[in-house]
Amino acid sequence: MQIIGQDTVVTLKYSVTDADSNVVDAGNMPMVYIHGGYHGIFLRIEAALEGKTVGDSLIVKLQPEDAFGEYDADLVTVEPRHLFPENIEVGMQFERTIGEDDDAEDAEDMLFTITDIANDKVVVDGNHPLSGQALVFSCTVTDVRKASAEELAHGHVHGPDGHHHH
Repeated sequence: MQIIGQDTVVTLKYSVTDADSNVVDAGNMPMVYIHGGYHGIFLRIEAALEGKTVGDSLIVKLQPEDAFGEYDADLVTVEPRHLFPENIEVGMQFERTIGEDDDAEDAEDMLFTITDIANDKVVVDGNHPLSGQALVFSCTVTDVRKASAEELAHGHVHGPDGHHHH
């Protein structure tokens, strides 16, 4: 029986709720990741899964800093409406490069969500929708196997039929 450890591919049946037990992610599809620091799952969950095997279940309570981070009010901005296409709606998302100099090495692409449209202004929020929230991650290990050399080289799991485009 394979034990979860460095360079194993782990398959989980999971669900995520908020602190009030509201379902955030019902986990309709299994979660599959490479264990051992490949950033396929939150580090606190990965640490809790170390040494587990098929059939083991666990519940991990994540504080905001363990999950999507604290809410950052500085990531909410009000932009002029004319900078956006005519057909925008609340909930739409777009990427924006941010950093001291948008061409600098420290610049990064961030996902922003339109949260309000009023008159000639648009409110955009760069926070993850779950930032600032404590989450409860419940899971059962359904499969553990050694990662292939190709998966390890690429740093992510490949599908059952081999390499998928990325």
